[in-house]
Amino acid sequence: MKVASWSALHPGRAIVGWFVFVALCLALGGMVGTNSAGDKDYWVGEAGRAEAIATEGNLQHKSAERIMITNKSDAPLGAEAKGAAQDVSARMKKLPAVLHVAEPVRSENGRMLMVEVTLKGPRLEAQKHIDPLLAQTAEVQKKNPDLRVEESGDASVEVGLDNQRADDLATTETITFPITLITLAVVFGSIVMVGVPLLLAVSSIGASIGLSQLVSHLLPDAGVGNNVILLIGMAVGVDYTLFYLKREREERARSGGRLSPEALVGIAAATSGRAIVVSGLAVILSTATLFLAADVIFASLAIGTIVVVAVAVLSSVTVLPALLVKIGRRADRKAARAAERGKRDRRKPEQTGRMWTALLRPAKNHPVATLVVSVLLMLGLAAPVLGMHLRVLSTATHSRSIPEMKAYDRLNEAFPDLLAEHWLAVRSDAGQKEQVHTALEALADRAKADPLFSKKQPKLETTDDGRINMMTLSVPHKLNSSEAADSLKHLRDDYLPATLGKMDGVEYGVTGPVAQDVDYLAHQNDKLPVVIGFLLLLTFIMMVLVFRSVIISLLGVLLNLLSVAASFGLVVVFFQWGLGSTLFGFEESATSGIGSRVPLFLFVILFGLSMDYQVFVVSRIQEAAMNGVPTRQAVIDGIAKSAKVVTSAAVVMVTVFASFMFLHLAEMKQIGFSLAVAVLLDAFIIRVMILPSAMILLGNASWWPSRKMRRAQENAATAPAGSAPAPLPTAHMHR
Repeated sequence: MKVASWSALHPGRAIVGWFVFVALCLALGGMVGTNSAGDKDYWVGEAGRAEAIATEGNLQHKSAERIMITNKSDAPLGAEAKGAAQDVSARMKKLPAVLHVAEPVRSENGRMLMVEVTLKGPRLEAQKHIDPLLAQTAEVQKKNPDLRVEESGDASVEVGLDNQRADDLATTETITFPITLITLAVVFGSIVMVGVPLLLAVSSIGASIGLSQLVSHLLPDAGVGNNVILLIGMAVGVDYTLFYLKREREERARSGGRLSPEALVGIAAATSGRAIVVSGLAVILSTATLFLAADVIFASLAIGTIVVVAVAVLSSVTVLPALLVKIGRRADRKAARAAERGKRDRRKPEQTGRMWTALLRPAKNHPVATLVVSVLLMLGLAAPVLGMHLRVLSTATHSRSIPEMKAYDRLNEAFPDLLAEHWLAVRSDAGQKEQVHTALEALADRAKADPLFSKKQPKLETTDDGRINMMTLSVPHKLNSSEAADSLKHLRDDYLPATLGKMDGVEYGVTGPVAQDVDYLAHQNDKLPVVIGFLLLLTFIMMVLVFRSVIISLLGVLLNLLSVAASFGLVVVFFQWGLGSTLFGFEESATSGIGSRVPLFLFVILFGLSMDYQVFVVSRIQEAAMNGVPTRQAVIDGIAKSAKVVTSAAVVMVTVFASFMFLHLAEMKQIGFSLAVAVLLDAFIIRVMILPSAMILLGNASWWPSRKMRRAQENAATAPAGSAPAPLPTAHMHR
């Protein structure tokens, strides 16, 4: 840990250098901005191929906003509504971002007039130009107080969603910071020491946001990077700092003033500092497997996590040692002044509390029973995973507290065949134009005879050269309904093979809101085994390299799998079975299924965070065992010494993660809940019950095939009674 040693010897330079680095990251990130993902970055499966065909002919669907006019009393519409619709049309046609304004359409029940406004440019860029449209809609509403004039569309819903996210993040900060401060104050009993973890976490998050903006110009950001940086950054930033601080304080109390602050930080760097670097690397490598999913959203999640963890690790080996030296010198001066006044230094080495002594007693005294009961409990919690139902949490599943979503529901009710559509893209030779049109007419006749499809005539667009066609088929069912998915299956498996499928040299594919969700879920399911397989292999190899033990590595992988499975089981119970709605009042949109992205992201992140505790706890056990302490006693001592810091870190992590349950976005609720539950299970069952029981039962076999450990244990066993084991080498900066 040469970097940490340099920082300890040159604290002033290290502190200034760190904050210069943070400022530079923020400045550079602000200068270049964020490169957001475009439409093409989201293309997957057949829907993606169809989008490519449509885009080639400039027939791709543009972003559309619908302005809806109804009576507030829900009475039939009169002349006032017609005038408002004409006013809306006239206003929208003047806006530079508008490509086309359709004639007003009346719903079948006569209670809604709808004006569809098509925007220029790619769909994902529409949000940048939506404000003028919203402003004009608001003006028409002011002029017609007896009417309800509202707007809904992908862009306006996204604006409402962004506003909700901003409010939600403010809520999480309100919850997270006070509880984190209280937890740290209880652990350290010092305002100065409380400020260090928060300062480093916040500065690490700031630097990471700037760096992620730079990285987005290599890999585009899907808009989720900052959320995950805040989520993971606050947790691991405080976590890593806590590990370091606790070890420094432990060594300070043990030395009784005989070591300088530099020496104490050197010991902390050689022990906890090393564990932090290893655990940080474990999180980074495990998260990197998300790139194998070949998905822009997972790539953004991976980048955000990797960047913030790397920056948090960097802070722990640069500015943190420097701050600890500064604080240590201040504490020494205070102690010296107290000594001059004749006061004794009452600081004592920290002892394992009664609670932890009691919690560790079952594993110590009855390892077999403790192991069996604990594993059965975790397997019981994991059992509901077998019935997990995944679904894409798309626009239709957003919180109804967003005004635009209430308008979305009213639009869906008045025009049930408007929002769920299939877009069939066809590419052929120019000479096949008539044959293609004949086949498309036959397909349209089949669809209109199917109750899963709308009875209205499908819309057909063709390029001037006749090579590319785009047909829009409507579905009179909700976007996320089983009927909409069945209609897609009928179209792809039956109608297309019977018509276009019989023609040579014709390429076709179905895209649209329904197809995109179906293909996205299929794409994720295909990639899931690949990502999990590489993750397990990579984790095992890394742990073998770190601990030189195949058994410890296998045990770590199995315990992580158990922790992840149990947390997933509870996610199913709370969100899919609806217990979260009963206990916490979660909306139905958040509890009717598990977000398709949730399992893969959580599996990777939870594996990384579980390795965090695994590395820290096993490192303490290994340290004692290498000093000649018998494995059984090393397990008990190592876990006892790390128990309080693991608990403190777990409380902070759980607070940060649980605060995300108060967000409105269903996926963030599920992610926050699962992370919080997994950390609790890991800290209080895996690391206190299962790990010590298993290692006590395995004994020296835990370290197989490490020759170095075997020699250390053999030397201790043959050493004369009463002789002390040789201590680990530490820093030599004595007073």
